[in-house]
Amino acid sequence: MTPEPLFAISTLLFCIGLVGIISRRNLFVTYISIELMLSAVNLLLATFSRLHGDSAGSVMVLLMIAVIAAEAALFLAIIIQLARSKKSIDSDEFSQLQQPRESL
Repeated sequence: MTPEPLFAISTLLFCIGLVGIISRRNLFVTYISIELMLSAVNLLLATFSRLHGDSAGSVMVLLMIAVIAAEAALFLAIIIQLARSKKSIDSDEFSQLQQPRESL
């Protein structure tokens, strides 16, 4: 199998995730978009690993899956805590979490 279809799928998944991050304000949709982008990078790493016959890319994919799982647990815990405190998961509601900008 040639790697071009896998490159196209990976690019498409990454672009869908990027559009989801840019266009939506819901924290769950943002989280899913980030996960989609990370999965696209994993697919690309696995494709390059298979293309070059090197197992380093596969090892990187396994490490990234472990990091993604830890990130998922942390991000979902933060979303649940914010949803309980504000009764909303709209990211515009959390502007008070930003640090004030200092004038130069």
